[in-house]
Amino acid sequence: MTRYVDEDLHGAEFRECDLTGARLVGVVMQDAVIDGLVTNLVVNGVEVTEYVEAELDRRHPVRVLIRSEDPADLREASRQLHAGWAATVERIRRTPGIERLSVNDEWSAVQTMRHLVFVHDSWFRRCCLGSTELFTPMGLGTTVEPYRGAHGLDLSLDPVLDEIVRVREAQAAELEGWLDEVTAVQLAARAPVPDDDVWPPYARGRSVRQCLGTVLNETFQHHGFCVRDLDLIEAQGAE
Repeated sequence: MTRYVDEDLHGAEFRECDLTGARLVGVVMQDAVIDGLVTNLVVNGVEVTEYVEAELDRRHPVRVLIRSEDPADLREASRQLHAGWAATVERIRRTPGIERLSVNDEWSAVQTMRHLVFVHDSWFRRCCLGSTELFTPMGLGTTVEPYRGAHGLDLSLDPVLDEIVRVREAQAAELEGWLDEVTAVQLAARAPVPDDDVWPPYARGRSVRQCLGTVLNETFQHHGFCVRDLDLIEAQGAE
């Protein structure tokens, strides 16, 4: 493990790093931001994860629905997520061009929505429905090779907002139609992931419910990222 002693890491950025088991002892940490999968985090002797999770649930009650095993709750979660994205799309339309702007090396709004096109095709159609169809060409997937431009993805495409919205609307309708019929028994069943080398390779052995959870969580998390960045872009424009 790398050990940093008396180093000045002021302003350092750790992106897509695995900090499991990291120890920060005697550090000065002011105005720091931690964003990611955080569990069992102890700050000055206090395990703070439960406090953080409870506050996130208070701010975003849809998180509780997303974790539910009840099909009715999951249907409501999907509808709330769809409504949230619809409101954000309308916000974007009020400032033409903002959908292609980005901050802090994050995805733009259109890139984020294209990634969710990919999430639906991979984690819902493949993992929940067992589909072997090619992915929607405009989707943006993982950067891991050989999956980055595989299974129908066309990295040369540059769709406009309306094209992406039409695809996302169709995907939302497909998901909600399925959720209207799915049962708890079907959700608990082993996911019918096709036996091939298409993304996601690590979904085999998971339940349908777990794969659906990935779809809903990705939809929620990326909406949060998108809104956060739109706020920053608009704030910068107002300065």
